[in-house]
Amino acid sequence: MNDTITFEDFTKVDLRVGTIIEVHDFPEARQPAYQLTIDFGDLGIKKSSAQITTLYKKNDLLNRQIVAVVNFPKKQIAKFMSECLVLGAVNGNDVILLNPETKVKNGTVVS
Repeated sequence: MNDTITFEDFTKVDLRVGTIIEVHDFPEARQPAYQLTIDFGDLGIKKSSAQITTLYKKNDLLNRQIVAVVNFPKKQIAKFMSECLVLGAVNGNDVILLNPETKVKNGTVVS
């Protein structure tokens, strides 16, 4: 377990639901990854790099809802600018995406 944080620390993290609307290979990444374009409703469209190629094919990801942190600063990854962090459970070398059990409005807050 990492350091203990306060509830106030947790409330600073903006977790939202979005829908993946584009998926592209990312051959320039150090580890196998996809470039994702995600619709967060009123928050707009954001891009992310995700190392999820072992369990997910590109077609399986299209129109899939995910959970992401949307208030981190942008991060340059090779020639790609990542604007959010898609969340997943790490199981060995595999990442299993976190998602709502039923479809919700894009941009919905996760708390």
